[in-house]
Amino acid sequence: MYNNSFCPPIYQKASEQIPISLSKSLQGKYFAGLSREEFGGGKHAWAGLFNPSCSGVLLFVNVFTVGNVTEIPFSFQVWLNATTSGTAKPTDMQSSANTAIQPVPKPKIQFLYSDNVDGEPTGGTLIFGRRCPAETTIVSEEDGKFICPPGGNFLINCLPPETSDEKIVGRIAFGWWEEPCK
Repeated sequence: MYNNSFCPPIYQKASEQIPISLSKSLQGKYFAGLSREEFGGGKHAWAGLFNPSCSGVLLFVNVFTVGNVTEIPFSFQVWLNATTSGTAKPTDMQSSANTAIQPVPKPKIQFLYSDNVDGEPTGGTLIFGRRCPAETTIVSEEDGKFICPPGGNFLINCLPPETSDEKIVGRIAFGWWEEPCK
């Protein structure tokens, strides 16, 4: 289990005195990851946090980023509990935020993505959309307010630009924590 003897005294104070993301990281419950997607020419891309139906945990979305490394702006959508198309792939760029714990905690949530996909997600709820300007990263701090039960997901869908058929390379990152279901 976790040994906090290496922590400076400030981190050993009451949990309300430190940010919740740090508290969850100290507990080995906070994870972060990144994916890279290609889309455009009428094709979409998506990345999301998927809570398996047998996970036994709740997913708390803390932060997400959408990065555009090209000179072509695009729009993206945020979905809850959507059904995706394309071939879902797990990202190989994710980790526990606290690598001092040994063995390093492994997430139960699956960070999956797909690129060059035909069409938008279906079902679920489209909760909002945003624009990602050229060579920009959009950061959204959510503080854990989006909570997905087993079988649910939190998804970012990148829309192909309407004014260009060029391919875009996007980057989507998430920070999240997991808590046992009660």
